[in-house]
Amino acid sequence: MAELFLEQGKQYCKGRPTYPPHLFDFIASKTPLRDLVWDAGTGSGQAAASLAEKYKHVVGTDTSPNQLRYAPDLPNVRYVCTPANMSISDLEALVGPESSADLVTVAQALHWFDLPSFYRIARWVLKKPHGVIAAWCYHLPEVSGPVDSVFEKYYASSGPFWDPARKLVDERYGTIDFPFEAVEGCEHNGPFEFKAERLMGMEDYFTYLRSSSAYQTAKRRGVELLGSDVVEDFRRAWNEDGRNLKIVSFPVFLRIGRVGTI
Repeated sequence: MAELFLEQGKQYCKGRPTYPPHLFDFIASKTPLRDLVWDAGTGSGQAAASLAEKYKHVVGTDTSPNQLRYAPDLPNVRYVCTPANMSISDLEALVGPESSADLVTVAQALHWFDLPSFYRIARWVLKKPHGVIAAWCYHLPEVSGPVDSVFEKYYASSGPFWDPARKLVDERYGTIDFPFEAVEGCEHNGPFEFKAERLMGMEDYFTYLRSSSAYQTAKRRGVELLGSDVVEDFRRAWNEDGRNLKIVSFPVFLRIGRVGTI
């Protein structure tokens, strides 16, 4: 799927929601130190920018140079374009030495990863035993009854164009392999639910829909998921209350754990 993200960097940056501050407050409260974060699959830096407010150094890595083009330029954030399968030597050169990271984060990307390989290098770079790994996804947008009803039909029609990994998001990361210890103060490693909100006009909402990998895949196969009839259904539902700007909510599901001594 990486080639899709090479093409859709601008739309992804413009259309995707940002994450709620209390998500980062919760994560930061579980890391004893706040020196170095590795934000894997950083994309256009939505999570990296928030992490930079709480941690001294952030390294955001991604395989897509086009995504990284749109990441915010911040003094304590370093972005690196990496190979799809990073080795320990790659990680040491590009992120940091063994047991150097206080936190590893993955925002809306863990389901794309080769998990055994990723977890192996994440364990290597995290400080033992209290280094923390946090990965989250957001699920389907919630606007209003009429809009959400149209979206349900749209989402069903997009089903054949999603990668099989999308199932892990639909299952709210509840079934994703996550072999890490519970962090202090928690009885399990999640998923914990948060909520992201964004004020959107109808065109912003369409930009969000067009930024998805399913939409991009369908388009490449000659299928327009947002055909004129679908767009008209969305417009009718969106305008039903007479307000163009609406708060769109995205449920966010977090898995968080500490590396332990293994």
